[in-house]
Formats: sequence, structure tokens, C-alpha cells
Amino acid sequence: MTRKLDADIAFPAQCELAEGPVWDAARGLLRWVDILRGQVHALDVSSGTHSSFGAGEMVGTVGLRRDGGLILALAGGFARSGPEGQDLRPFGDLSVDQSVTRFNDGKPDPWGGFWAGTMAVPDDSGYPCSLYRLSPDGVVTELFGGVGLSNGLDWSDDRRVFYYSDSHAGVDVFGTDPDTGALGTRRRFIETSGGLPDGLTLDAEGGLWLAIWGSGELRRYLPDGRVDVVVSLPVTQVTSAAFGGADLSTLYITTARENFTPADLAAQPHAGDIFACTPGVSGRPPYLFGG
Repeated sequence: MTRKLDADIAFPAQCELAEGPVWDAARGLLRWVDILRGQVHALDVSSGTHSSFGAGEMVGTVGLRRDGGLILALAGGFARSGPEGQDLRPFGDLSVDQSVTRFNDGKPDPWGGFWAGTMAVPDDSGYPCSLYRLSPDGVVTELFGGVGLSNGLDWSDDRRVFYYSDSHAGVDVFGTDPDTGALGTRRRFIETSGGLPDGLTLDAEGGLWLAIWGSGELRRYLPDGRVDVVVSLPVTQVTSAAFGGADLSTLYITTARENFTPADLAAQPHAGDIFACTPGVSGRPPYLFGG
């Protein structure tokens, strides 16, 4: 039987398009981005202290580096900065044409790289997009093309399975080489109903938590593709999720208010806020970029 959960407001962020949450255990911070406003946010969940910095352009996602800094996928390419955004500068040997495409979601991998994919501008133009890997030395490799709208991604604990969400298609799984991360056989994992697959994260038991854009739901899928938990939110644009807190037992959920009309905002005043729930299963520490 599918278990039903609700979520509470963790922080009234009022973002345009909150995405890419990640738990920074070293500082006790939940980090996320507001893509369209080009902002990187941080919330001290113990004190409630909030801060943010501007990236100078749209920012698809943020990850943590092993040396304590940040790695970012900006709209046009990769960049790195200090933990508060200081010394923000480009990194890597790739830039994309922002008139037709931009970077979207991504995260560091188990081998010290950073994976991020692109989406078309506008997102229904049909412009071909790709998934890329940034290596610690700044070399960027295209992993595969044929992407509609690159979104959530994560790896199993044994490093043998890669989960990947294309919002224009569905969620796929790849076999991966546990030593190198090289991708192998690809198959469809799930196709969603009631909305589009967006950001995702795995928990410590191998369950996949997937944000369903347009549905007001975050769903947990078992390894066989069955839904066993649904988190209902009072907003339709659910974008991603990440586990955080000292014991990684709190599930933080990002949301958006993209293209909302005044009537939409009146109906969903908490769209763009950060929500949280305790689903009874813990998460895993995020992987770190080695550059």
C-alpha cells in the first residue's frame, strides 16, 4: 500500500525556480539554487540563518568540493567558488550557446567528477541537448546526446547503477563501471503520470525520491519501479529533493513559481518555498567534486 505524507515549510524562500538542494554537513547548511534569478542560497537549519549570493547569470545547480568550496553549473558553463561565493570564476573547457541551450541540473559523482546536463531555450524548441562530465582537471566530456531536458541524477551505493531523469522522456537506469563510472547498458526505469519527472535523490535503502513537476507530489520508487510513498505538497511545481540534518533523516524539497500569474500566486502562496518532512528513512552524504 502506498504511504501518504505531507511536508511542512522549512524556509519561506519564495524562489522563482528553486532547484539542486544539497546538504553541506561540514557547515550544517542546506544549499540550493534559484535558477532563473541566478542565486545560490544557504540555510543554517539550526539557527534559521539564511544567506545567498549572485552568480552573475542563471545557475542550474551547485555541488560541494572536497576542498570546501563550491562547483557550479552556470547557464553557459562550469564555474567554481569559495563556500560563500567568493572568487567565483569559470572552470572547465566548455561553454554552450545560451541563445539555444543552458545547463540545468547536475551533481558530483562518486569518482570525483561533476555531471550536469543541458536543456533547450525555450525548453520546447527541440534543440538537441546532452549530459556532460567535468573532470577534476577541468576537462569536459560529453557522455551522451539525444536529451530533451536534462534533470535529476544519482548513483547507487555500489556505484553500479546510474539513475537519470529526462523530463521530456522518463527516468532511465544505466549500468556503470564501479571503478571508473563509465556508462553501460541503458534501459527505461519508469515513465511518470500526472506530471514531468524532475530532480531526484536516492535514500540509504535504495529508494528513489522523484519530484514530479506539475503534480504537487514527490514520489518514492522502489528498485522494481513501484511507488510506495507519496509526499503531497500545497504547490504544483515540485522540483527536487535532498536529505539533510545531522542524521540525514530530514527530506528537504525545493519548489518553484515559474511563469505564475497573480491568480496562481494567490492560489499557491507558498510556491517557491523550501519544504521538509521526515519519511522514516535516511539519506546518504552527497558526493564531492575533486577539482
